[in-house]
Formats: sequence, C-alpha cells, structure tokens
Amino acid sequence: MNVSSPVHMVGRLLGETAYRSARSNSLSGGHPFSGRFYDVDPVTGFIPSQPLPRLTGEFTLWEDALEDARRVLKLGEDKGEEAQAKRAAGERWRQQLRANSPSMQWPVLDVARLGDKRTIWRRAHYILACLQHFYIHSLPPQPPKTSIIIPKPLAVPLVEVSKKIDLPPILTFADIVLWNWELVNPNEPVSLDNVRFLTLFSGTETEKNFYALSLGAELKGAEMVEIFERFMNLPCLADRSAIATVARDLERLVPIINELSDILQGARSNIDPHIFYWVVRPWWNGSDASRPWVFEGVSPYTSFDLGGASAGQSSVMHALDIFLDVDHGLKQTRQPSPSPENRRADTRFMEKMRRYMPAEHRAYLAQLQTQSLRELVQRTPSLRAPYNAAVEALKKFRDGHIRIGTLYIISQARSIPPASMGGAEAFPQREDRSKGTGGNPVGVLLKAGRDATQRTLLKD
Repeated sequence: MNVSSPVHMVGRLLGETAYRSARSNSLSGGHPFSGRFYDVDPVTGFIPSQPLPRLTGEFTLWEDALEDARRVLKLGEDKGEEAQAKRAAGERWRQQLRANSPSMQWPVLDVARLGDKRTIWRRAHYILACLQHFYIHSLPPQPPKTSIIIPKPLAVPLVEVSKKIDLPPILTFADIVLWNWELVNPNEPVSLDNVRFLTLFSGTETEKNFYALSLGAELKGAEMVEIFERFMNLPCLADRSAIATVARDLERLVPIINELSDILQGARSNIDPHIFYWVVRPWWNGSDASRPWVFEGVSPYTSFDLGGASAGQSSVMHALDIFLDVDHGLKQTRQPSPSPENRRADTRFMEKMRRYMPAEHRAYLAQLQTQSLRELVQRTPSLRAPYNAAVEALKKFRDGHIRIGTLYIISQARSIPPASMGGAEAFPQREDRSKGTGGNPVGVLLKAGRDATQRTLLKD
C-alpha cells in the first residue's frame, strides 16, 4: 500500500471542503497551529481522550471472534501443556475463517456499512489487525519459504479499512497502545489508574505492564505538545519576548525528557525480559521474506508495509526529534562524523516508522517540520545552553534505551525459551532473533539514534 501524503490524507478523512477552509485559515494566520486539527489532544497528546467505541450490528462478529481468540489461542511455537490443551480449540477458531464449505466460513463483510465516523474505522482496524496476528502467530510452525495465507473474510475487510484510514493492514503501535484500552470509570479522564487494556495476546502481566509503560510515556510526552505548539505560533522569532519564551520552554522540556527516561527504566521493575522476548513480542511480528503473508482476495500486485508493531512508531518521540532537529537520516553535515556502524544502520528507519502512524499524526509531524528551532538557536547565542541541555537529556534517554534494548532483546536472543513453552524445542533456530518487531537490528539502530542525538548538540 502506497501511503499518500499525510496532509492530503487528513483532507480526505475530514472532508475536502472543510479541510481546505480550515487549513487555508491556519496558513493565512486565521487560526494558530493547533494539535486539535490533527487529532492531538492538549491533555492526552496522541492518545484519544475517549476510548474507541465497540463495533455493532453485523460487525459484532469480529468483536466476538477477538474475545474468543484471547481465550483459545496460543503461539504456534508454544509446546507447553496449556498450549497443547488449547490446540484443538484454536484450530476450530482458525477453521471458521478458511473452511472450504461456504456455510462454515465467515462472510466477507462490506466495510462501507461501518459508516463515516473515524473512531469506528480505527476500532475496525484495531479489531481486524489483532485477529490477523492471532490467526497467523497461532498457526503451527511453517517451513521456510512457505507463504502464509490470510483468509479472505479477514484479509479483504482489513485491507479496505486500512485504505480508508491510510494505515498498513497490520498491527501497529497505535493499535496495541493508543487504541487498546477502555476506561475503568467512564466518568473520569484518561490516566494510568483509569484504563484497562483490552487485548493481551499472551495474557501475561508482562504484556499488560509493557502497554502501561508505553501509555505512561505517551501521557508524559503529551506535556510537550504545549511547548511545540507555542513555538509554532510565535509571531516573530526575532522578538525579545519570543526568545525568552523559547528559553523557558526549553528549560521546561528537560525535566519532561528526564521523566520519560525514568519511565523507560521502570520496565525493569515489572516487565520480565525472558517472558517479554519469548511469550509477548512474537505476537507483534510482521511478514518476512522467509514466510511472506498473502492477502487472499486482494490483488497480488498490491504492496503493503508489513513490518509489525514497534515502539519506534510512537508519534510523540518523533515530534520531539523534529522539534530538536535530530538528523536520523544523516542528511546534514554534523560532528562527529557518523561511524561505519552508524552508516550501516537503516537511515530511513524513522521515516519508515511514520508510515505506521495514524494519518492525522503524520500530518502533525509534517507541519511541525515547517519551522526550525535549531536555526533560531544557531543565530541566538543565549538559546544555545538551554537547547543543548534538552538535547543532552534526550541523549541520556537514548543511552538508557540502549541498555533496555540489550536487556530485553539482544541478551534474550541468546537464551532458551521458558520451560512452560517447551524449552529449546519451542522455537526453531533463526538468525534474526536480535531484530526488533519492525524487522530491524536493535543494537545498530539504537546506537545510531543515540549518536544522531549526540551530533545535534551545538558547539561553541
């Protein structure tokens, strides 16, 4: 699927006439830059302020199937007693999607009947993407070079829904974190204490705690939105009061980034590395060359982004990088020069990750790029110290991210699966075990991101 321009995609989602009018007013100075136009809430940031509503009518078929999947499906590689006990029920669940008899097979529902509410289409994507990953990753292990066929009753509506909201037909960070919750008390606002996560593929506390950590980081990151928008709306960057505002906001940014670092390091307290690596993260994996996914009933000439869900798809961290002008793509000449290992990393990784974000959030990031904080700092000596302090805080965050990536992925790649899954018999040997769920080498990418942040510092 070729992802269209996020700005034009937002126009299609909101209605071209209303969108052109609002954007024209914004660009002409009629309205200030506001995250609300891009579905970015001033309090919850990129997280919706309300949970997505359940699907109704004929589409409850999908909702009910997801509830059943949580109950009867285990990873296909799992050789443990519980998985073996559920194997027959799991096969019956999958059979309903691909039975040869039309009377036994799901209907291919017409997604046009979902209506026109964005929240409903997002819910449909979340439900169908979860069903797809439950289906694929609960299959018995397939021989290499075997295509995995996604049955038509699942493949066709997922592709159509994905086209409608301009997301890939696969599980994304938005699905598992931004949209995967309901309120405990509907009368209270979104907070970590007032959300209940809906889909836990593994059913483990480790998975729930990972989602909680990710949601907590998103909520903390939402505090940066006001800073970004205030900068975008400064009428004159050369004005003395504007410079003072930027300096104060850069100082405010440092403790927020430091708290993000603390949240990330908090993973050690309640996210078990061994369980995370072997029991949780395989559910998020996408297609790969050895076992490519094929969408039954969809044109074979259609290409899709199928990398899988990754924390690299978090819009709030991309927004921070854009605000500080971290050059992950090595497009600028900065010192020190990138190392050979930096150059070996995928310099388009962050750009690729944006394709898995909601279209409105991509448009927000694109608009954020239209005004350069770094250029202002370069010509304003008094801003250099607070700017560098914010960059140093982000570098510290990425130093910590390397340690977490090493603990949770690189080190675990050399371990044996839990005995509860059958130990060494559970997973076939593969060479890509230390790659992230997006299919990229974790160590190389994290170090490249840290070094790009280091190069963002401005020298005296």
